[in-house]
Parts: sequence; C-alpha cells; structure tokens
Amino acid sequence: MSIPDNKSISLPQTRVKVFYREQGPADAPVVLLLHGFPSSSHQYRHLIPLLAKNYHVVAPDLPGFGFTEAPADFKYTFDNLAMTVSEFLYELSIYRFSMYIFDYGAPTGLIVALQQPHAVQAIITQNGNAYVEGLGDVWAPIKQFWASDNTSEDRAKIDQVMLNLDMTKFQYENGTPDISRIAPETYTLDYALMERPGNKEIQVDLFFDYQNNVRRYDEFHEYFRNSQVPLLAIWGKNDVFFIPPGAEAFKKDLPQAVIKLIDAGHFAVESDTALIAEEILEFLAKSSI
Repeated sequence: MSIPDNKSISLPQTRVKVFYREQGPADAPVVLLLHGFPSSSHQYRHLIPLLAKNYHVVAPDLPGFGFTEAPADFKYTFDNLAMTVSEFLYELSIYRFSMYIFDYGAPTGLIVALQQPHAVQAIITQNGNAYVEGLGDVWAPIKQFWASDNTSEDRAKIDQVMLNLDMTKFQYENGTPDISRIAPETYTLDYALMERPGNKEIQVDLFFDYQNNVRRYDEFHEYFRNSQVPLLAIWGKNDVFFIPPGAEAFKKDLPQAVIKLIDAGHFAVESDTALIAEEILEFLAKSSI
C-alpha cells in the first residue's frame, strides 16, 4: 500500500504551522479528513491510501493535536480551529471539497461549512455529532464542567477524569468487538503528545468551549435543511460517547441522508478501515463526486 506524503505549511493569518498528510491525484476531487480528540491525522494513515485511488485526500492535524504548531497566544476554541482549517484550505487553493468529520472534527468542519456552504460537496460523518440525541451518558463530567466557573479546581477535576492513559485507551478499545484490531501505537502516540508541556491546558480549554458547539446545533441544522448536502453517517454503533440516535437524527433535516450503523466503537476507522472506505467510495460515486 502506498504511503501518504507528510507535509507542513505555515499559515500567515493565524500564524499556525500545520502538519498534514496528502495523497491522490492533484486534479481529483478533494476529500478533507478532520480528526477528533485525542488523536490526529495519524488516525487516517490507513484510510488515506484507500480513498486516494479516486480522490485527492488531505488530512491536517488541528492546533493542539499531532504535529501542528501554534503560537503561544493561540486561543483554543472551535471557532479558531475552524478558522485555521479555512485558512489551510485557502493556502492550498482548495475551494470545493467533501469532508469526513469525526468527533472534534464534526463541529470544526460544520463551522467551516456555515462560513462557506457552497464549498462543501458532501459530508461523511463517522461518529461526528450534531444533535443532542447523540450525546452519551459519559458526557456527564464534561457537562458538569460546563456548568462550573472554570476555576483551577474545576479544571483539575476534568483533567483527572479525561486526560489520562486509561481514558485514552478506553476511547479506542471500548465497543470494539476485536481489540486486536486496535494498534497500540494509536493511543500510545495520542497520550504521549497530550503529555507535552501545556497540552493538557489546551485540551481543558477545548472541553469547556465544546458547549458552544452544542449551542450552535440549530445553526448546523439550518445549514443542513438549506443545503440538503449529501451526507453519509457511518457510525460505530457501540460508541458510548456519540451514540446511534445521533446518527439517525440527521434524517430529520436531511431526509436523503444515508445512515449506516456498524459493529464498532468510537474509533471505527481504526478497526474497520476497509469497510468504511468501501462505503465512502460508493457514497461519493452515487453522489457524482
């Protein structure tokens, strides 16, 4: 299997140096892959070559994740993550694209879509939530954090619950029928990068800001209704973070949405790469992309 090119680009406006993986014909339709917490474009290392047979695939590391570098004064909000993605696309002269959104990649990508709705040709959402129905019970500690005053004590409490190796590994393995399909370097790399000085503060900032994504759900739904963008929701049905009703809810605003529930957990792209690639290629072909 061919290997994606690893590249980096400096963005002048946000002053962020973005690491990204890229593969596929330069003149082919673009598929943008946006990763989630606590991962990076590394999660797409096997998916990229499968899609790159037909598409120009681009997968950046968001600020605070992977190998992307941001200035010390970068403010970690999802609006700013989306701004970085928009500038990244502009710098690469990408003006039309389909996007694969997962976990944190969902609000980031959907904010980009609100800003430039005509640029988005199709959406593949893999456990990338946009409805309150999709928030599982394990969100309880984060919801309590949203209701707090965001004091140092509040931040330390959510750090202890969410930013440890056991939780990082749990996100990959929970709900995966055969955990031997989860490569140990996945959660090990994620945790090692999260342990860099200052990174846990970044993650806590994003936990707190996530509540603003939920407040924007009505805007996302209006975008869906107005655009009727082709959408495939391919969902690990055993995910305890973003549960299956979140996938099914897309039908409320996008009646033609394709919903596929597969026997996988949160990181379905890690355990079921070939299946997901096959579904994406079929979906994009039927959408004439």
